[in-house]
Amino acid sequence: MLNLQPYADPQYFIILLLALIPLAVGLYFGKRFAWYEVVVSLVFIFLMFDGEKYHEGIALIIYMIWQWLLVWSYTLYRKRNNQTWIFYSATILAILPLVLIKVAPVADWAKVSSLLGFMGISYLTFRSVGMVMEIRDGSIQAFNPWNFLRFMLFMPTISSGPIDRYRRFVKDIESAPERDKYIEMLGKAVKYFFLGFLYKFIISHVLGTLLMPNVEKLAILSAHVHGGWSWWIIAYMYIYGLNLFFDFAGYSLFAVATGYVMGIEVPMNFNMPFLSKNLKDFWNRWHMTLSFWFRDFVFMRLVFLMMKKKWFKSRVTTSNIAYIINMLVMGFWHGLKWYYIAYGLFHGIGLVVNDMWLRYKKKHKLPHNKFTNALAIIITFNVVMVSFLLFSGILDKIWFHSFR
Repeated sequence: MLNLQPYADPQYFIILLLALIPLAVGLYFGKRFAWYEVVVSLVFIFLMFDGEKYHEGIALIIYMIWQWLLVWSYTLYRKRNNQTWIFYSATILAILPLVLIKVAPVADWAKVSSLLGFMGISYLTFRSVGMVMEIRDGSIQAFNPWNFLRFMLFMPTISSGPIDRYRRFVKDIESAPERDKYIEMLGKAVKYFFLGFLYKFIISHVLGTLLMPNVEKLAILSAHVHGGWSWWIIAYMYIYGLNLFFDFAGYSLFAVATGYVMGIEVPMNFNMPFLSKNLKDFWNRWHMTLSFWFRDFVFMRLVFLMMKKKWFKSRVTTSNIAYIINMLVMGFWHGLKWYYIAYGLFHGIGLVVNDMWLRYKKKHKLPHNKFTNALAIIITFNVVMVSFLLFSGILDKIWFHSFR
């Protein structure tokens, strides 16, 4: 049976664009064929999880039933009451399947992984947890089961984002865009498809398929000979970091472009992150939908809670603690490996240092010009690359595996 993995090869794009033609024609004439959009999404999701991946499809169905019941019941409860412990319970229950999947490899729970694991569980969890939190805030006051399913199972972004927000998404699907706007969206979609092909199938192919495996082998072998260090590690660091961007950014561009063809303005995920002037600027440009999700639903809520409880007198201390916790949570989300946690801690401490520097710079009125901007970009780029070296896991192979 045909199995289609999202944006994996030219065949996928041919079938995808053919399937979207009726939807695009309808949108051009001001009609949104909601049922056809849902059928197309469900067919492509089915083709993602058929064949050998059937168990992931079953896990997705179980997961969706769980989240549907949870969000629906919490919405009903929130109309009458607003107890904090109920909110925390609902949030924990929404996150629970993802937590079990992350813990399963460490705890050797093979059955848990096969029962609950499926591609895209993280990004669906971000959507459902975001909804629970916005229901608590009163931003979402009604549960529409139809819109909920369309939001959660929106095909272009189901496997790896970008992470959309329910209210923004529903605003798009309630009507078709004006013809001029839709033509503009189609123009952007064409641009993003071609740019995505350049990023993912050309640049990332050269970096990730042709160069990186050989450089990784040289780095590990050379480090083994030279007591745990090699200049090949530096080469690997830059190749890995650049490939990480071009591969993921290319994938994200495909998702955004497909969403645009479907008349949905999927948020962008990257905005020239390697031109960032500091780490805070970097996280406003890199994997933006994830970064903004953590900012809104973890960092800001931590700051509010700590200020409300008056745990710290200083607002600076409060924000510093929140930075570190926020980035540690992001590290744990990537996986229960020391290098993912170190990556999160690295960026948490980096953001604290970044804020200290910005305050010092403002207080002492240090010079600000093209030269300092260029220097800031160079420093930030290299700091980020060091963090990607941690994230890659190659140091784990060199330090804890090669010397056994």
